[in-house]
Amino acid sequence: MLIGHQSQIEAFTAAFTGGRPHHAWLLVGQQGLGKASFTREAATWLLAGAPRGDGFAVPPEGDAARLMAAGSHLDYRLIERTEAKTGKLRSEIVIGQIVRRTDSEGQPLREFLSGTPMLGARRVVVIDAADDMNRNTANALLKSLEEPSEDTVFLLVSHSPGRLLPTIRSRCRTLRFSRLTDAEVSRVLASADLEGEDEALLVRLAEGCPGRAIALAGAGITALERDLAQLAALPPQIANPAALMLARGIGGKGREGRYAALLDRVPALIADRAQRLTGPARGAAIAEWEAASRLAREAVPLQLEPGQVAHRLALHLAAVPA
Repeated sequence: MLIGHQSQIEAFTAAFTGGRPHHAWLLVGQQGLGKASFTREAATWLLAGAPRGDGFAVPPEGDAARLMAAGSHLDYRLIERTEAKTGKLRSEIVIGQIVRRTDSEGQPLREFLSGTPMLGARRVVVIDAADDMNRNTANALLKSLEEPSEDTVFLLVSHSPGRLLPTIRSRCRTLRFSRLTDAEVSRVLASADLEGEDEALLVRLAEGCPGRAIALAGAGITALERDLAQLAALPPQIANPAALMLARGIGGKGREGRYAALLDRVPALIADRAQRLTGPARGAAIAEWEAASRLAREAVPLQLEPGQVAHRLALHLAAVPA
C-alpha cells in the first residue's frame, strides 16, 4: 500500500476516470520519496482497467494484481539500468533497451509496443529513472512519445528533470512529489524489516524521504552514527587510532552502503556542530566542513581508496572544536 502522496494519486486517477488521460507522465521529486512505488501501484491500477473507487485500490485476487506481483504481466514493461539477463547494474539505460534486440537486453521497447495489448485494454511502460538515459536512448524514446498510441501509458521517473531533453519534458504531464511527513515516514519504516536500527534516528535522517532512511538502515546507520559520535567526542590528539579503526570497517566488498552513508553523514555532522559554535571555533569548524564536503564529493568520481577517505573524514570530524 502506498503511503502519502494523496494529492498525486487523486490527480492521476482523476485524469483517467474523468476522461482527460495523458499518454505520458513525468514523476518528479527527490530520490527516495516513493515515486517507484507510485508507478508500480499506478501501473497495476491502469492494467486492472482503472476502476473507480479508493485511489489505486484493485482486487488483490484479480489478474492485474496477481501478475504484477509475480512479475509476469505481459502488458507491463520496466526500463531501468539493470541488465535483464545478468541483473548487473549499468551506468546508464542503453539504446538496446529501446530499439535493438540483444542477448543481454531481451525484447526491446519498440518491439513491445509494435502490437496490441495482450491481456487488457492498455499497456504501461515505466522508465526508472529517465535521468539514466544517455542521449541516444532519450532520442529513441522520444520517437515513441511523439507518436503515442491510445492503448499505451508511459510513466517516467525523474530525480533531476533538468537533465532530460526539453522535447521529452514537453510531451509529458508533470506530477511533482513532495517530502512525506515524519508520521508517514514512520509508517513506511514500520512496514520494512529494520531490526536493530533506531527508528527515531532514521526518521530524522530521512528528511521526508523514506527510501533514504531504508538505504541508511541497510548500511547499518545506527552503529555508524554511534561510532562517529564516539570519535567526535575524542580530543583531536588521540583520535587517530579510532579513525583508523573506523576506516578498516569501511573498505571492501559488500560495504558500499556503509561507505556511502559515511560520505553523507560526516559533512552533515560537522555542519551540525558548527551551527552550535561561535567565534573562532565556528570558523575552524566551517573550514573542516569545507574540506570534508569537498573530499566526500570527489571520493567516488575520482575513485579514491575508501579506507583512506574514511580515515581523512574521521580526522576532519575529530578536529571540530567541542
